[in-house]
Amino acid sequence: MAKRDQPCCTPTTSKAPPSATDEELAALAWAVAHPARVRILKLLIDKKACVCGELVELMPLAQSTVSQHLKIMKEAGLVQGEVDGPKVCYCVDPAGLTRLKELVAAV
Repeated sequence: MAKRDQPCCTPTTSKAPPSATDEELAALAWAVAHPARVRILKLLIDKKACVCGELVELMPLAQSTVSQHLKIMKEAGLVQGEVDGPKVCYCVDPAGLTRLKELVAAV
């Protein structure tokens, strides 16, 4: 435990703007910043294949809400969507997931 007369951390003097890597990590972190998106990502990882309508059946959410979460993760590069007739099938984008792991490990 730190003594009361000592600061718990040293303040930084740098006021550098966020780097491209910081921006990339923030976008990927935002994509998994909701419990429903974490659950969807886990479901997609477990399936190891494209999943269409069954995601909605596995979630206690409306189809439109699941679609919105998928859109956020797709824009961040964590999932891929493939049109299959009137449906869009989703799967994990391995490159996006790997990049998220790399950026988190580097923090």
